[in-house]
Amino acid sequence: MANDWNDTRPLSPHIMNWKWHVTMATSIFHRASGIALYLGTFVIVGWLIAITMGESAYETYAGIIGSPIGLLVQIGFTAAVMYHLANGIRHLFWDAGKGYAPGFANVTAWMTIIFAAVATAVVWAYILTSVVEF
Repeated sequence: MANDWNDTRPLSPHIMNWKWHVTMATSIFHRASGIALYLGTFVIVGWLIAITMGESAYETYAGIIGSPIGLLVQIGFTAAVMYHLANGIRHLFWDAGKGYAPGFANVTAWMTIIFAAVATAVVWAYILTSVVEF
């Protein structure tokens, strides 16, 4: 039966046939940051549970989350928050019908990525210099 099919419509293009561009990356990053936020919520819930379980449980959890890997997770969570926030604002403009021109979409895509990187760096520079005692 498959041999009898004579459909001349174009097939859906595979991802490898597309030229990589920044708006494609921002779409993928938005989905990835949403997943990171979902997973990061479990870290926050774990912190809240540790608080309710007493001082010993909290100190253990604080030791884990304060480890180098824990700090990396926190920095990644902060980056996901900042990126998802910036790209969400970008999507709000799209919902209003603004910003669809390819050149402008590319500019706002780069602005979103740069904002997320700079905002994450500023937040963690503040935390590491003002809040954390070494």
